[in-house]
Amino acid sequence: MSTMTHMATPLPAVRHSWSWGLPVLMAVLLLGLISVWLGQNPAHQNLSNTLAAPGPAHWLGSDHLGRDLMARLGEAIRVSLWLALGSAFLAVTLGTLLGLCAAWRRGLTDRLLCLCADGVAAVPGLLWVLLVAALAPGQKWALYSGLVLTAWVEFFRLVRSQALATLAGDGVQAGRLLGFGAPYLLRWYVLPPMVGDLLRLWSYAIANAVLAVAALGFVGVGLRPPTAELGLMMTEALPYYDAAPWLLAAPVVVLVLVVSALQSATRQALKDSV
Repeated sequence: MSTMTHMATPLPAVRHSWSWGLPVLMAVLLLGLISVWLGQNPAHQNLSNTLAAPGPAHWLGSDHLGRDLMARLGEAIRVSLWLALGSAFLAVTLGTLLGLCAAWRRGLTDRLLCLCADGVAAVPGLLWVLLVAALAPGQKWALYSGLVLTAWVEFFRLVRSQALATLAGDGVQAGRLLGFGAPYLLRWYVLPPMVGDLLRLWSYAIANAVLAVAALGFVGVGLRPPTAELGLMMTEALPYYDAAPWLLAAPVVVLVLVVSALQSATRQALKDSV
């Protein structure tokens, strides 16, 4: 047992060179958290104070219904990132399990799972999310389902391809001869080499999910008012762009910062791993 444990592939070292992506992402997350205390109720309307410019009463101004923009922006950050993180976590879990299953079982199981993955990948991802979300407009479970449906394929293909190569290696073959079962071999031999790649792909999946949620909200298929969401806030602000440009600028800037920070952190991690 001790011999096989030492032969197992160690977990890859994690480096901490994240360029500017991580600090920016943390700043956006901090804005989403502190707005709960610094802002007002995001659903509270004050029709006597509509389209107010940024000032002491409303740090980022107010919208066409007199709602505090900072409070709504904070809620939008929390909602969008929670949906993105949750859907990406479910996608990596589902894709990893199915990829390991396909690589371990091979045969008919592998062919059926690959056929299912190819069928999902044949349709554009945003269209899948749009179709699923349209079944229950405004429901979070529909958004989760659509995002997971489009994201698990990439994880499945990555895990399957790397697992097939690892399972054919000498370490796994020796472990099988010594009587070690699938859980032990998968835990100590198959999963460790792909942890870094899964984390980087997960980061991209989060960025894509944030964009997908915003796109659905922008076209009116995502979450429903009065829930604040970045895409929905853009749609509500468009008619008032000339009178109050800050209404549109705030969610656009946050969306660009979040997606750019995630992609920058992922690119830096790729450079560190080389």
